[in-house]
Amino acid sequence: MKKEVYFKEIDHSLEMVKNENAMLILGNSIQILRKMKDESVDLIFADPPYNIGKDFGNNKDCWESTKAYVEWCKDWIDECMRVLKDEGTMYFMTATQYMPYIDIYVSENYHVISRIVWTYDSSGMQSKKKFGSLYEPILMFNKSAKHEYVFNSQDILVEAKTGAKRKLIDYRKTPPQPYNTKKVPGNVWEFPRVRYKMAEYENHPTQKPEALLERIILASSHEGDVVLDPFSGSFTTASVALRLKRKTIGIELNEAFYKIGMRRTQLCTEYRGEKLDKNKVRKTNHKSKKDHEETIDK
Repeated sequence: MKKEVYFKEIDHSLEMVKNENAMLILGNSIQILRKMKDESVDLIFADPPYNIGKDFGNNKDCWESTKAYVEWCKDWIDECMRVLKDEGTMYFMTATQYMPYIDIYVSENYHVISRIVWTYDSSGMQSKKKFGSLYEPILMFNKSAKHEYVFNSQDILVEAKTGAKRKLIDYRKTPPQPYNTKKVPGNVWEFPRVRYKMAEYENHPTQKPEALLERIILASSHEGDVVLDPFSGSFTTASVALRLKRKTIGIELNEAFYKIGMRRTQLCTEYRGEKLDKNKVRKTNHKSKKDHEETIDK
């Protein structure tokens, strides 16, 4: 990928690796987004820190208040929407307790297409004082209701488990015929979380499953489109985008995760003399969700 296509001016200070289909950048996402050109990418998936106390190694996932976190989110969301093409789509995730605040902001300034729930199993670990969380929200939106957006419904069909499985006949159709065996997914998505024994597992505390990113990328982009992930983490977005014949830009602050990205995208086999091998480590030292009693007014 040519840097001058995506950036306002050549910045030799940026540390990156790239080829004709991928560009991985080490650095602060907001600072790098501000250097990018307007309307330069087709699809954005953003999975930022959730402000729930996860330990990412060199930076703690903790803001001084809910208000500070939400204001930070507004900043990078606006930058993402600036670099997104008019016909492009953005998806982002955050913790359940913060999505309502950010949803309001996005609804007032952009156009919400879908509100999605990613639900998963609990592994037996649940709160004994309240109903524990078994889902994470995803917001899908674009710049304006007047803009068209990509939605490849035929590329993401899933099994219809009701009438088709039972071989029921739909008498509303003329002539009557069996129910469809495939359908477009609804807005509740059930994908297992990434576990240690899974082949796709990486040493990252909040890794998202490839199947989730596959659905997003297939639905909202075409082959050859540019997919941006400003908080790349384990670089699942970049890895899946390349497999699906898209181009990708990934930004990551943590050097350890940046190295995971170079290996997963096969851009490098070594980094500063270090061989980039996959060495799995169980996620045992990362904090669980913290309690949040502060309000947006703090």
